[in-house]
Amino acid sequence: MDKNQITGLVLMLALMTIYFQFFADEIPQEPVEQAATETTVASPAAQENPGMPSAAIVNDSLTTAIHQDRYGIFAPYASGEAKEINIENESVKITLSSRGGVVKRVELKDYLTYDKEPLVLIDRNSSQSDLVLISNYKPVNVSELYYTPDYSRLEVSGTDSLSLSFKIAIDGGRYIEHKYKLGGTGFQLRYEINLIGMDGIIDNQDAQLTWVDHMKNVEHTLKESRAKTTINYQPTGGDFDDLGVGEGTESETIEQGLKWFAFKQRFFASALIADNQMSKATLSTYVDTSDSSTVKSGTAVLSLPIGDLKTGKGKFQYYFGPNDYTVQKKVVDGFEQNVDLGWFIFRLVNKFLIIPIFNLLENFISNYGVIIIILVFVIRLILAPLTYKSHMSMAKMKVLKPEMDAIKEKHEGDMQKSQKETMELYSKAGINPLSGCIPVLLQFPFLLAMFNFFPNSIELRQQAFLWAKDLSTYDNVLNLPFEIPFYGDHVSLFTLLMTASTILYTWSNSQMNSQMQGPMKTMQYMMPIMFLFFLNSFSAGLTFYYFVSNIVSFGQMALFRKFVDEDKILKVMEENRKKNANKKKSKFQLKLEEAMKAGEDQRKKGKKKK
Repeated sequence: MDKNQITGLVLMLALMTIYFQFFADEIPQEPVEQAATETTVASPAAQENPGMPSAAIVNDSLTTAIHQDRYGIFAPYASGEAKEINIENESVKITLSSRGGVVKRVELKDYLTYDKEPLVLIDRNSSQSDLVLISNYKPVNVSELYYTPDYSRLEVSGTDSLSLSFKIAIDGGRYIEHKYKLGGTGFQLRYEINLIGMDGIIDNQDAQLTWVDHMKNVEHTLKESRAKTTINYQPTGGDFDDLGVGEGTESETIEQGLKWFAFKQRFFASALIADNQMSKATLSTYVDTSDSSTVKSGTAVLSLPIGDLKTGKGKFQYYFGPNDYTVQKKVVDGFEQNVDLGWFIFRLVNKFLIIPIFNLLENFISNYGVIIIILVFVIRLILAPLTYKSHMSMAKMKVLKPEMDAIKEKHEGDMQKSQKETMELYSKAGINPLSGCIPVLLQFPFLLAMFNFFPNSIELRQQAFLWAKDLSTYDNVLNLPFEIPFYGDHVSLFTLLMTASTILYTWSNSQMNSQMQGPMKTMQYMMPIMFLFFLNSFSAGLTFYYFVSNIVSFGQMALFRKFVDEDKILKVMEENRKKNANKKKSKFQLKLEEAMKAGEDQRKKGKKKK
């Protein structure tokens, strides 16, 4: 039956339906005796007009014709009753439907939403997936068809696993199958698409899988969640990438093939990973700012190699679970990058130092506030040699301060001569002016690594400590009746304590640092004030860590001062002066003097022009 014949049949059936609905009463009626054994009562129109088909028959015929046109050989499977099957292991509960053979709902058993409800990562209202195949040059959405399920068990634990499949069988050797396998633990669901014996029915064009996920809001702070929600992906043979975290529409087409992608929220992800590859993908996200129940909406349009699906190589795995570095690094290469550990150097510090120490402490301590305190002591102990070197450099500068002040007074108004003589003083005393800066700079990667670790650490999620109800978000001790620009509408006590301790630590350091003079001495207090505004809405775990780190630094400084003998330092420098009395200037010192001279000449030229 070609397209024109089907169109004619549809129009004819539609006219007959209209006729029987509105004009059937005008036809002359003849009484017809109903058989005593009949159990099905025909419609009035059919009873009065035994030679004509009933409206129900006409509607059924019309539906059949539409299905035939839309689904072709799969039309018999276009109607039925959807059966939902619930499977679960120790970590997840998953609902699959016989309509489409797709995942409809996923609940993570060990996690709750911010309002203590079961954490449902996706459900039938938030997630929709469609698989379209080309049959006789026509697209057929096989996710709209009704499959026959086959399974033996629905629950599994430990090292066991369960399998189930959904199948449409045209005959014994030709069928479409969606096959799933769930292990006893973990968040991975194995998935296969098999098109067995479908040559001549399914064309040799790539299948298209479309997955739309309106990512549900399960956290307390919607703004922060949106800032950390995106689609991450790994191209075949390429580097990890993402769509960005803006609130506008973001889109990217990957032509060279795709290994995996993930709808990544702040603490959780829904992902699809190919054993082979997806031949092409278009990924996009957008935000509906008026919908507070949805963090962000993502769409993935994927091309699946039809040859893989027809030859038993259409193998994938879903991941529905937490953004836990330890868990995700076991899924597939690069998948652990869904946990944002910062740029290269910060990521290395987190990956090889912070996370192993944190995980080790977790095995023995259940209170995460205590874990953070111990982590501070461990990190400060590792950095102690650098801290001591920096402190010794400041102590040497302090000993030389009277001589440096004398030089400034001697050459008042002539900065070039003052700087030149100061550098000569450093050289003869055996002091490297950068020796105090370098140890401080080397500590920065550790300081900033925490800036990425704590806000993205799912271990801190919903963990309380002292007045903080959740260490993964800000601690709130006071709600303000108004919003302060760049600060917010709440007061974080840990941030206040961190700021106050940072200011005190800065002041204490400035007493030792004779190099810090003039405006620079005032500017050093600006950074803590900026952090007061910037970190007010950050993770309480982060600000608590910085606060404790400041307190431990005070202790370290007091301890170092007990071991620093300024008289001994002065004696060593006097000996160095005698040794270096006739010492030639180093290349670095000569270049530095040239730079200072050039700068001074430029300054003088500027004054003359004025």
